[in-house]
Amino acid sequence: MPFDGSLIEAIVHESRSHSVELPWIEFKSNFQDPQTIGEYVSALSNTAALFNQAHGFLIWGINDSTHDINGTTFDPQKTKQGNQGLDLWIATQLEPQVQFYFHKVTIEGKNVVLLEVGAAYSTPVKFKGIDYIRIDSNKKKLNDFPDTERELWAALSKKPFETLMAEENLSEDFVLRLLDYSSYFDMLSLELPTNKAGILESLENDKMIVRSEAGRYNITNMGAILFARRISDFPSLERKAIRVIKYSGNSRTNSASKEQIGGKGYANGFEGLIGYINGLLPENEIMGKALRKTVPMYPELAVRELVANAIIHQNFFVRGTSPMIEIFDNRMEITNPGTPLIEKERFVDHPPISRNEILASFMRRIGVCEERGSGYDKVVAQTELFQLPAPDIEIYNNHTKVVLYAHQTYAKMSKNDRQRACYLHACLKRVNREPMTNATLRERFAIPVKNSSMISRLLGETCEAGLIKISEESTSDRNRSYLPYWA
Repeated sequence: MPFDGSLIEAIVHESRSHSVELPWIEFKSNFQDPQTIGEYVSALSNTAALFNQAHGFLIWGINDSTHDINGTTFDPQKTKQGNQGLDLWIATQLEPQVQFYFHKVTIEGKNVVLLEVGAAYSTPVKFKGIDYIRIDSNKKKLNDFPDTERELWAALSKKPFETLMAEENLSEDFVLRLLDYSSYFDMLSLELPTNKAGILESLENDKMIVRSEAGRYNITNMGAILFARRISDFPSLERKAIRVIKYSGNSRTNSASKEQIGGKGYANGFEGLIGYINGLLPENEIMGKALRKTVPMYPELAVRELVANAIIHQNFFVRGTSPMIEIFDNRMEITNPGTPLIEKERFVDHPPISRNEILASFMRRIGVCEERGSGYDKVVAQTELFQLPAPDIEIYNNHTKVVLYAHQTYAKMSKNDRQRACYLHACLKRVNREPMTNATLRERFAIPVKNSSMISRLLGETCEAGLIKISEESTSDRNRSYLPYWA
């Protein structure tokens, strides 16, 4: 979010108060070359990241040697490259995208222009395919300085997404206008403070906001992505809003009957999201051990956990994409950017490893997801209870997709579906310190005893596929039990 006028003036005065140019601050008088300005956007963004600064600045109208205000004739709004405005043209040449703003202000009766450039994160910022850096107050190509390049990559790797800034230098009132702080206190079962100071202190303690050097407040990605009143208020996070699409039939070629993009943060909007999803799901009659009623096709606990996992484990640095829930007549697909940090075959037994551990910890704290290591176990258990095919995991193009299938009889399941269900049943039993046998697998598929030979064949096929193995504790064919391959 661009700075206001008073803050711009304060930044200018603070910048010129130093005896020498700081690495992330550049002074110019009147140069107006779009190519060079674009290169400076890259250089200042990368240099700010290297020195752990939130922004880099290029200021027109300041004498480079004396730091006196001499004014400038440069006007970014009147500067064009071809038929495009300067800011739009530069933005199209940057990879990855980084926020930058031009500010015009009058100081001491003279025109000053400040270019505010957000610090790089995840990867260095390139302009026209080349990344730049400032070395000894000069703009240089980054790859000409391998030591500095290594330092920059090391600095970028140390910055968790949650700790980066979504918006900066905001007043108290503006922070409270942007964040749904009442939901924050409700979800933590805390009493709402009676004054702004108490509210801000609590948000600051949980790293939802931090104080800026200018004495104002910055909203972190953590605070914005969880408790935004409107995610669209945060341009850097707008594309991370969750999408829900309901299709007519079983194919994406069919038109979407409903499509919704989440407007709130992940935390304050979670219950509304789950309610909306459940309202779109087909229904199924459950006839299990203790259930016989019409319920949504997919168990709510499984839906909640998978949606929470998609939120928590996504790679926020994958650009232009967000968690997505797609509902078809025969299945439900939950997709998130990024690939898992553990093998998909080990989701049941292995404690999850998250690239967003700060976010994951807070989501567990407010009860949005299960305790560490139990979430996917419950998804598998719920699909078994509801007599559904086993969930499937697909990894492709830097995305992870979990598929829940609508009810199918055993006869209509594919060979792969049956073997996957058999393997996950073995995993679940192993985690629960229970044996998997022909009898337990028959119960999982609701197969009568008279058809036990059918399950015996499945067990043999799944063994041949290398997904399960016979337990060494088995004493006879009649009492044979099975383990997942990794046990």
